[in-house]
Amino acid sequence: MAEYAPSDHIQDILDNLPTDPGVYQFKDPTGKIIYVGKAKNLRSRVRSYFQPSNHDPKVLRIRHDAADIQFILTGDELKALITEAELIRVHKPRYNVLLKDDKRYPYIRVTTGDAFPTVEMTRRVDRGDGHRYFGPFTSAGGVRETLDVLRRAFPYLTCDREITGQDKRACLYYDIRMCGAPCIGAQTREEYWENINGLMRVLGGHAEDVLRDLRAQMEAASEDLDFERAAILRDRIRVVAQISARQRLVADVKADQDVIAFAQEGSDAVVQMFLIRNGRLIGSEYFALEGTEDEQAEDIIEGFLTQFYQEATDIPREVVLPNEIDEALIIERWLRDRRGGQKVKLTVPKRGNKRELVQLATQTAAEKLGILRSQWASDTVKQEAAMREIQETLDLPRPPNRIECYDISTTQGTAIVASRVVFAQGVPRKSEYRRFNIQSVAHEGSDDYQSMREALTRRFKRYVDAVENPAAVAPGKQDRDETWRLLPDLLIVDGGKGQLGVAVEVLEAFDLRDRVPVCGLAKQFEEIFLPDRPRSILLPRRSEGLYLLQRVRDEAHRFAITSHRNRRHKAGLASQLEDVPGVGPARRKALLRAFDRDIEAIRAASIDELIAVPGITRDIAENIKATLGGG
Repeated sequence: MAEYAPSDHIQDILDNLPTDPGVYQFKDPTGKIIYVGKAKNLRSRVRSYFQPSNHDPKVLRIRHDAADIQFILTGDELKALITEAELIRVHKPRYNVLLKDDKRYPYIRVTTGDAFPTVEMTRRVDRGDGHRYFGPFTSAGGVRETLDVLRRAFPYLTCDREITGQDKRACLYYDIRMCGAPCIGAQTREEYWENINGLMRVLGGHAEDVLRDLRAQMEAASEDLDFERAAILRDRIRVVAQISARQRLVADVKADQDVIAFAQEGSDAVVQMFLIRNGRLIGSEYFALEGTEDEQAEDIIEGFLTQFYQEATDIPREVVLPNEIDEALIIERWLRDRRGGQKVKLTVPKRGNKRELVQLATQTAAEKLGILRSQWASDTVKQEAAMREIQETLDLPRPPNRIECYDISTTQGTAIVASRVVFAQGVPRKSEYRRFNIQSVAHEGSDDYQSMREALTRRFKRYVDAVENPAAVAPGKQDRDETWRLLPDLLIVDGGKGQLGVAVEVLEAFDLRDRVPVCGLAKQFEEIFLPDRPRSILLPRRSEGLYLLQRVRDEAHRFAITSHRNRRHKAGLASQLEDVPGVGPARRKALLRAFDRDIEAIRAASIDELIAVPGITRDIAENIKATLGGG
């Protein structure tokens, strides 16, 4: 392979980069920003992308697409962090880790700058308006539910009247006790603010403190024989107690933390946040990310931190993370400034309660990612858009309603497995997944091309035998598996021109070249290779067509790895039984079947349990115990 060399234009920029702190931007030939980064030393950091020895997949994609580099001197690292975050927010470069949704997340706004504040949901935050904001939340429905509950405990205004206390009539909300009606003078400004302060204290995680105050007020009202007010306070206590029960105690009573963890699969990732105030879990929110493929854990976390806290209005004293990040000290300084000069600490716990919370958040993120991937996969509008885009880009005769993708998995040439996955209408059809144990490649060396050739040959031979030449198959041997009788609208092989060439050869051998469209998808740059096309195709990074192709390819790779692991495991079981005197292939197979392929179960079995297996005598059972050990 020829050694990589940048263009003359790029090399001229690299030769003249300053050594100061700043932000750098990679641009494609159209001038679009494709990546933004920051550096303490611009010269050192940017030049590292173009070292021939740098084979990081993300770096390779960036320098492959980069036609120009621009930089901004910031004077120090903190300003570089701030500038980077703002540029990412505005330009959303394709190779940066990004929050998946362009939408603004909902907040609860309390208009504390007004004489009689209102409480409302908003998606816009203006830190200079004198109001209080709580959030962000990921669900607008969750915000409305929270406000409905809080309003029963702390009635507040929702109208746009000018409050003078002189109105002749209150609205319906006064009659149903959802508003104290300061408009008619039924509630003073001080009493109204008491409600608003209680609401804000609950949103801030102080529900237990509010409960204590309410109980004391109720007892005082009862002693004063003000039973009407005592009844109102009693109902208010019930609602706040329900909220407090949701805000369960999970940490030290003084804890003020955001716990952050994430799960990643392919190009998708989900960050899970637990918001803990005064030791109580007051919120659990998730945020979907994109552009995380080939990213290190610390880069994913850092990318999320700078984007999330750039917008967040409530920054805690401590942010608990699953991994160390390189820019921890700079981010702490930045968060301290955003918190009004109060210290913020980034923590990576190794044990104890905080570590357990991180593990729980990680598990929650993984579960949420699985749900979201299923939802994304079942979004018919996006599927149709993806298939339409693939059809147009690859010039297919019809939409790729049925896609088959093949991948090879091997470790040092042993237990080579090919996988086939099928997507129908953009959705995985797992009942049609198949694996091929490759037999034509010598164990002392792997050959991915030959492995792919064997897998595709066996696949399309099944088609020909089942559909086009059933008479040649011996009676009783016909293939009744419908999956082999269907030809794909698009055949994908994981790899570049070499694997594509193998696929074309196999299709030509079965006279299917004109009936089965085929392409290769190379992971490094997400390049699509077509037969008889000298140049590869690059779909837009955030296009639905590329998302679908990536999902298909990632699923084929996952299934191949799983199949390969299972085959190696079975080979390991069989190899241990091979050492037992008197146990040949038939008895080995019978033992594995009887004990569900669990070598530990065989090892732990009694002599009588072993004898119960067909073909196993007492002498052989004793040989098994002597060779494998166990109870």
